[in-house]
Amino acid sequence: MNKKKPRPGSVSRGSKNGSGKKKRSKRSDKSMKNPRTAPQRPQVEKEMRINKFIAHAGLCSRRDADEYVAAGKVKVNGTVVSELGSKVKTTDSVTVNGQKLTLEPFVYILLNKNSGTITTTDDERDRETVMDTIEDATGNRVYPVGRLDRKTMGLLLLTNDGDLAHRLMHPSYEVKKTYFVQPNRILTEEEMLRLNEGVELEDGFAKPESVTRDRLRPDSIIITVFEGRNHLIRRMIDYIGADVDKLKRIQYAGLHEKDLKVGRWRYLRTDEINDLRKLVKLDTLDFNQPGQ
Repeated sequence: MNKKKPRPGSVSRGSKNGSGKKKRSKRSDKSMKNPRTAPQRPQVEKEMRINKFIAHAGLCSRRDADEYVAAGKVKVNGTVVSELGSKVKTTDSVTVNGQKLTLEPFVYILLNKNSGTITTTDDERDRETVMDTIEDATGNRVYPVGRLDRKTMGLLLLTNDGDLAHRLMHPSYEVKKTYFVQPNRILTEEEMLRLNEGVELEDGFAKPESVTRDRLRPDSIIITVFEGRNHLIRRMIDYIGADVDKLKRIQYAGLHEKDLKVGRWRYLRTDEINDLRKLVKLDTLDFNQPGQ
């Protein structure tokens, strides 16, 4: 009997075996044939710097890769490489801390996360994670760029592009994020002004780019920030004495939730990928390969 395939772009729940543990599916979603949205495979150099190889393998950023090299934790064809700037071939065997790295095609996925889904690679309580749902649907090992807490819905980028992920999360690049916030009560004009001026939190001053009332729901607000501190929006609302009933990230680094329903995902278009890379001052990728 043929196994039922996941719906295109859907977030499927992992099935469970007799022990109650979720089984990871190895299936890939082959339903998205649009070459602008299919798994992206930029041209790969035959020779590159060792830190670039490590980053392209999705292990970490190039800066962190340099630290591994300097610490003598990188081996190429069984020999320790400790010189920064060393070059390797794509056919070389590269290990970091004994872990063999493989150059896989870069994959970029935009997920509109459900409330109740965990943004982590593993969960001790075996709850559903974004990693489970994306891997089950695509067969690709990718990592969330930042995180949304369990109750927060909205846009989450997942990729194995280590350089891009590191820069998007780094505060120096001030990546813009916009949230729809539904407090447990209507905020006063004075409270709106206070939020716009910024509030002092336990880990420092937090000033959003803007705080406005939602045009369609005056009981809700739209907050845009350039920071990524943990629970930042919830703590800002708590500061003025209100609670958050609903929180959803509706924009991230120029990406929007348009035509992407909650619980669904899609591959980024090639122009979106290069827009993200330009945003954080990375070179654009060449996707002009045969078959793409």
